[in-house]
Amino acid sequence: MAVADKPARGVDLAQVLPVTAVLLTLGAAVLVGCVLYRRGRLPVVDRVADWAARESGLPAWAAIPALVSSLSLLTAGFGFYWDVAVHIDNGRDSSPFGTPAHWPIVLGLCGLALAGILAITLDKNTDGGAAVHLPGGLQCSLGAVLVLLCGSVSLAGFPLDDLWHNAFGQDVTLWSPTHIQMIGGASLTTLATWVLIEEGRRRGGTVGSRTLVARLMRPSALSMAGAFLIGLSTLQDEFDMGVPQFNAVYHPILIALAAGIGLTAARVRIGPGGALKAVLFFLLVRGVWALVIGAGFGLTSPHMPLYLAEALLVEGTALLVAPNRQIRFGAVAGALIGTVGMAAEYAYSQVGFPLPWQGVIFPEAYVLAFIAAVSGGVLGALIGRALLPEQAPRAATPRLAAGLAFAGALAVIAVALPIGSNTGYQAAVTVTPAGPHTADLLVKLDPPSMADDVAWFNVTSWQGGDLVGGTGLQITPMQKVSDGVYRTAHPVPVDGDYKSVLRLATSRAQQAVPVYLPEDKAIPAELVPAAPHFVRSFVPDQTILQREAVGGSDTLKSIAYAVLGLLALLWIATLSLGLRRLDRSAAHDLSPLTIGLLRPARRTPAGASA
Repeated sequence: MAVADKPARGVDLAQVLPVTAVLLTLGAAVLVGCVLYRRGRLPVVDRVADWAARESGLPAWAAIPALVSSLSLLTAGFGFYWDVAVHIDNGRDSSPFGTPAHWPIVLGLCGLALAGILAITLDKNTDGGAAVHLPGGLQCSLGAVLVLLCGSVSLAGFPLDDLWHNAFGQDVTLWSPTHIQMIGGASLTTLATWVLIEEGRRRGGTVGSRTLVARLMRPSALSMAGAFLIGLSTLQDEFDMGVPQFNAVYHPILIALAAGIGLTAARVRIGPGGALKAVLFFLLVRGVWALVIGAGFGLTSPHMPLYLAEALLVEGTALLVAPNRQIRFGAVAGALIGTVGMAAEYAYSQVGFPLPWQGVIFPEAYVLAFIAAVSGGVLGALIGRALLPEQAPRAATPRLAAGLAFAGALAVIAVALPIGSNTGYQAAVTVTPAGPHTADLLVKLDPPSMADDVAWFNVTSWQGGDLVGGTGLQITPMQKVSDGVYRTAHPVPVDGDYKSVLRLATSRAQQAVPVYLPEDKAIPAELVPAAPHFVRSFVPDQTILQREAVGGSDTLKSIAYAVLGLLALLWIATLSLGLRRLDRSAAHDLSPLTIGLLRPARRTPAGASA
């Protein structure tokens, strides 16, 4: 569809009202069914619950929501990576569901919220442990509350995303507030579901049957650890695709943090081979998704980190430091991930990523990735310990360990956030036609030394469909001819709907020159032609990549990011307190946790009559 037919802001509400009405109707029906069930009016649900408990070996309030959550996470995750590939190759949507990839995302997010509702509704016999008391006399598992929280926050991001686009235009980045809300919520639901399953095992888990359905209702710690690692890796996708809009130093930081958290948690919880098993699950699922999106749908296929070296380091650490000394184990494993692991990922990046890591980002990247990995290792060890069976040994935790680890991770993210640009630089470009819709570029830089030491220097062509064959994304390296003079390694698109941009980034600065930008009346934006010869100044990279992001006040945008930051802190704090409560419940030293204004029911001492 022509660019002019695709709205540059949010869509007309009339386009989303039918789907919204259907979802609200289904949601109301679910809530009515939940109320009727709790009042004993739906005995058929009891029969289904009893069957699920027998088959899975878990209580129904854990087994059924675990099945719903797992399938929903796979559905939403695949939809997410598919959707990013569609936008990178073909540009923005003609309507909210003009892209088929939006359907699995919406259905998956709805399923996550449904899983939380089912977990609360089905849990009639809460008997202490990490249980939570809700308003209205409801009692439920801690995992149920966490699943509902993460799923609901993620689902709420979908309509909020349209409001954001109405105010600020189509800012095509993964890291906008509403995108982070959706992606982060779904990603952290993996951990919340893991908590729910562990509670189910503690409160009545048995062997269960070996049927496929039974296995889906009791996901193994291996699959949950792998899913958790997938969730921790989602915000790397701009780097995976080759169109990052944030500093190059972030890529090793994000990998180090994900590896530190996910792999140490897997090793502590699963035992020998746990980190390697989690990575193999990660590679299998992400590999299948990439194969379907790339080879099956003919779109740009997302790349991914290997994590294999990091997993081997974590397993090796367990030979030196006992994993039941969780804090020490996590810190040592994180230190190895942040040094040897990052060296291995650097070598892999030269062949495995669209934008290989360059020397300009070091040593800063090593320092920040080291802090991220050590912080992540400590946090992962604490997560793994909380998820251990009740009888497993637990070492004493230093009082400030978790707080310092969180502070270290947040500090690294904050330090790497500011993006600079050199707007005084210029490029003189000679365009030589090379075929239909394509041309070779000869670029002379001013000053000549500006590309001597960079994170990347290329022509990025995207959102043009398959006008020139292949996928819609093309990243063309610049080859040095002489001092300050470069040519494209192969012809680049300069026609149609393509946006071709000369991008130059150092460790902390990103700037770009538009080579060709089509006219876009919906923004509105004028044609930027690829004239036979032109001289243009470099501008901040995001002003071109987010060409559709227009309107809205900077103050309002800053407020939105501040609200997102506060929401993220509350979100993480809630998960952290929940994991601490799960950990402490293994020692049976908890008082009931009440959410709301009701006073908790008095617990009956063991051995006393009710």
